[in-house]
Amino acid sequence: MRRGRWAALAVGLLRLCLAQANFAPHFFDNGVGSTNGNMALFSLPEDTPVGSHVYTLNGTDPEGDPISYHISFDPSARSVFSVDPTFGNITLVEELDREREDEIEAIISISDGLNLVAEKVVILVTDANDEAPRFIQEPYVALVPEDIPSGSIIFKVHAVDRDTGSGGSVTYFLQNLHSPFAVDRHSGVLRLQAGATLDYERSRTHYITVVAKDGGGRLHGADVVFSATTTVTVKVEDVQDTAPVFVGTPYYGYVYEDTLPGSEVLKVVAMDGDRGKPNRILYSLVNGSDGAFEINETSGAISITQSPAQLQREVYELHVQVTEMSPPGSPAAQATVPVTIRIVDLNNHPPTFYGESGPQNRFELSMNEHPPQGEILRGLKITVNDSDQGANAKFNLQLVGPRGIFRVVPQTVLNEAQVTIIVENSAAIDFEKSKVLTFKLLAVEVNTPEKFSSTADVVIQLLDTNDNVPKFDSLYYVARIPENAPGGSSVVAVTAVDPDTGPWGEVKYSIYGTGADLFLIHLSTGIIYTQPWASLDAEATARYNFYVKAEDMEGKYSTAEVFITLLDVNDHPPQFGKSVQKKTMVLGTPVKIEAIDEDAEEPNNLVDYSITHAEPANVFDINSHTGEIWLKNSIRSLDALHNITPGRDCLWSLEVQAKDRGSPSFSTTALLKIDITDAETLSRSPMAAFLIQTKDNPMKAVGVLAGTMATVVAITVLISTATFWRNKKSNKVLPVRRVLRKRPSPAPRTIRIEWLKSKSAKAATKFMLKEKPPNENCNNNSPESSLLPRAPALPPSPSVAPSTGAAQWTVPTVSGSLTPQPTQLPPKPKTMGSPVQSTLISELKQKFEKKSVHNKAYF
Repeated sequence: MRRGRWAALAVGLLRLCLAQANFAPHFFDNGVGSTNGNMALFSLPEDTPVGSHVYTLNGTDPEGDPISYHISFDPSARSVFSVDPTFGNITLVEELDREREDEIEAIISISDGLNLVAEKVVILVTDANDEAPRFIQEPYVALVPEDIPSGSIIFKVHAVDRDTGSGGSVTYFLQNLHSPFAVDRHSGVLRLQAGATLDYERSRTHYITVVAKDGGGRLHGADVVFSATTTVTVKVEDVQDTAPVFVGTPYYGYVYEDTLPGSEVLKVVAMDGDRGKPNRILYSLVNGSDGAFEINETSGAISITQSPAQLQREVYELHVQVTEMSPPGSPAAQATVPVTIRIVDLNNHPPTFYGESGPQNRFELSMNEHPPQGEILRGLKITVNDSDQGANAKFNLQLVGPRGIFRVVPQTVLNEAQVTIIVENSAAIDFEKSKVLTFKLLAVEVNTPEKFSSTADVVIQLLDTNDNVPKFDSLYYVARIPENAPGGSSVVAVTAVDPDTGPWGEVKYSIYGTGADLFLIHLSTGIIYTQPWASLDAEATARYNFYVKAEDMEGKYSTAEVFITLLDVNDHPPQFGKSVQKKTMVLGTPVKIEAIDEDAEEPNNLVDYSITHAEPANVFDINSHTGEIWLKNSIRSLDALHNITPGRDCLWSLEVQAKDRGSPSFSTTALLKIDITDAETLSRSPMAAFLIQTKDNPMKAVGVLAGTMATVVAITVLISTATFWRNKKSNKVLPVRRVLRKRPSPAPRTIRIEWLKSKSAKAATKFMLKEKPPNENCNNNSPESSLLPRAPALPPSPSVAPSTGAAQWTVPTVSGSLTPQPTQLPPKPKTMGSPVQSTLISELKQKFEKKSVHNKAYF
């Protein structure tokens, strides 16, 4: 019984513990290639940008409690990643470098607040092509003998790239493709190319630029290739492969009558042709001495062994041989040179000039003009010799001819010398000035009584070079061409001369500048034409200015300026503003017509006027220059004018002509309609005069009327304002019923107000149109005249005398009073008997209506 009770208690305690147990959270393991889970076998490229989201920790808690994530690193290592504790997002916070650290150890953990589960993970850093090849063991210097066989290995370079895969593989190539060397692209071995040789005497050092390039790879999402360069210095070592070389040839020696046996005649100098490691030189005489001369084997000094009197020949041709002292077993290099020794006797020989084939008194040479200053004329092989001995063989050399161009060296000679002519003045050697330069070489003995001499002609044929710039015969070219010249017309010919000959003297022309578009130039003749499509207009552009360039085949050029003026042609007829014009003429006052000719110059734009048709013909005269038309002096009144025509017309029609003075001349005609009135009619009706004056300019009438109305309104406002302030400032106001009458004498204010009232009341009636009764002085047969309304009369002058027939009006005031004035009715407009007013009113009305549509003017 007791045992069952304990068993029940144990079961209850077990259930209680199970109910209170909390299981730990855990990560998901999603395997290789997953970007969320527990980072198992996770790898990351080393070029991943800092700040990138690279992974998401993902786990769960069995009880569903909130979980948090953490990541930590060894204290001695860098903290490469950071984690969002809530969402588990892992962010890269440090740059990765596989070459420095190819794997990263980290501890990731997950916690539900009570339990913490941690795991150690290893993140692999994968390679990106972020390293360039690097040469090791620099600098590279190779010592190579000059006789090394072609194809031999001379050096090896080595470069490493710390990247893996194709990004870590290195290939080699030379930057200079024309080098005598070649490199193996895989091993970096340098070889002397097949068929190439080295020569210490020509080039002692070679510089080879080697480029190492990796195989390329991905970096930050792009394909990149890195390379590096290095320089290999190849120093060529000299070997014994060149024969000895004599210095100071040719060799000439002289033996005089007083020369003692054993005396040195001349010295031969030779050196090893291999300058790097020269061998010792030994001298010897091969033949030709007949025992009369000997040579020092180490110094090369030749001396006489006999007395000059014992010598059998006048000239000795010796052959001196030099031999190198080579190491044992090596062939000894040798060289031979001739030595001429002359025996000097009496002064019986003049100086003589020699060429390559013997005595010669004429030397010719071809050379380019303008050689450098100090240049030697190497084409002249001239030797001068005096076969005498001692003082008898001393002579002077000089050039006879144009001075200052060349000089001769030496100027004093003993026995024999090589003649050298040197350029002294390069500018004077000009092919364009002289194609041939001729000089004389003069040799004259110095210290002999005979003063023997000789001459030789030196003829220099100059060869032309491109040393001149084409030059125009003028800096400016001025041309004139009619504006109606057809396309392709010749304008002006420019000329530039290049003194050089051959292709260098050929000149090509071109034009440029802002005004050159309408013109072209012949490439070789320099004739400037208008473009075939060009249309010239003096009225649009009268002058053109551009530049012409003359250029030779090497680009040397000069320029000149071209000014072209278009000559005006009478190509525009005079034009009237309208083909039908209407004018109003007052007796005694002319009317004027005007036509405009758009030609640019006189006399093409000067216009003469004439009347070509009028019926009757003897009514009007016209000024041919100004276009003013007036009635003949015999017509002084309207009655006289009406008597001329049966219909007693008021409207006259004339055909007028405008003709310019060009050649050929152009003319234009227009129909002119003239309304004629007299000054008396105008004086009776100011409004008619005003309308006549503004008939051709209706906006002027609008402006005058608007100004008048504005003035009336302004004055009314001023009077009202003054009255208001005057009443306001008064300290006594009379009853309204009190009426003060005007004083007997009229006040100026009353007159002005009455006039203003009259003017303002009549402003609206100024342009009232009424039917016009027939007028015997007008042409009533015209269909237009029967419908024209009558012009309104001008407003009457303000009345001064008061009228008593109208109701009185009062103004409440303290300081004064105004006498009431009767209201004046506007007088009825008088019927105007003149047909001019009716015509003008109708015409003005039509113009007002047209203007109001466009300008929205209101009266």
